Amino acid sequence: MSSLRPFCLTAWLAVLAAAVLLLTPASESRAQAQATQSPPAPQQSASPAPASPSQTTVAATSPEQRGITARAIDKVKQVAKSAGDIFSRVPCLSPKGVSKTMGSLPHVAGKLVAGQPVVIVAFGSSSTAGYGASSPDFNYPNRLAAQLRRQYPTADITVINAGVGGEDAPEMMKRLQKEVIDVHPDLVIWQVGTNAVLRNLDPGETARLVEDGISRIQAAGDADVVLVDPQYSPAINQRAESAGKMVKLLGKVAELRHVGIFPRFEVMREWHEKQSIPVESFVIADGLHMNDWGYACFAQLLGDDIIRSVGQIKLGVNVPADVRTYRPM
Repeated sequence: MSSLRPFCLTAWLAVLAAAVLLLTPASESRAQAQATQSPPAPQQSASPAPASPSQTTVAATSPEQRGITARAIDKVKQVAKSAGDIFSRVPCLSPKGVSKTMGSLPHVAGKLVAGQPVVIVAFGSSSTAGYGASSPDFNYPNRLAAQLRRQYPTADITVINAGVGGEDAPEMMKRLQKEVIDVHPDLVIWQVGTNAVLRNLDPGETARLVEDGISRIQAAGDADVVLVDPQYSPAINQRAESAGKMVKLLGKVAELRHVGIFPRFEVMREWHEKQSIPVESFVIADGLHMNDWGYACFAQLLGDDIIRSVGQIKLGVNVPADVRTYRPM
């Protein structure tokens, strides 16, 4: 999917049709809960049988039903508008100068192709939790979930946000079993290394812990793993030597453990250096955390990789998990 067309609004029309058919006056809260899940495919309704004279004719849509439906329509329009508007002034383009580091994602892609439920765990720190986003809708896990559901409107897709601000590998390893392995995910997106750089932790020790964590995930079951390295931002760039070592070592771990890596540092640096996007256009005033645009473009490009991997499997391309066949985005 081309990142020049960041969010496909036509898919939302299908979502809207499903939402209108499913909404009933029984419970508005249930309707709102359904809006956060993958929308089911609308069912074909049979032609109604003619009513007998003794039957009471009921209005096709009650005032309450119309009110709930109208609110659902407004919500869909609002989400669709925000999805398109965020890139209206600055488009999310595919970086050209990023090395080939992302491989195929056979487990999550296979589940999508087979129509089976997909569970994705976004594991990390404040970049995953969404610090700096104007609302939870704009953190990267929710943006990624929305993109995948637009692409696969009948799929059962769950994206779990397991981000905790301020943590890095030592703290994350304590949560790994309960919040990742025990969930039995199809894909783990592990964002790590930023706080280690800020806290002057040994990059080598961080890499060792991450490698151990990946080994545990792989031993527990069939899950794809994608590492996400630190962000390119003023606060990180002040520690350029440590950041450089961290980026290099996480890339080495991904290579050794045969997992993918989303090179966030290089992607964000290209935004600034090659695409001439001011840093303040994707980083908030603290000089560290991403803003709505940064999270949205990050999610868009990561989602493009997942969609591309699904396309490979549909075309019958059997790509081993340890072969990196294409550049991220």
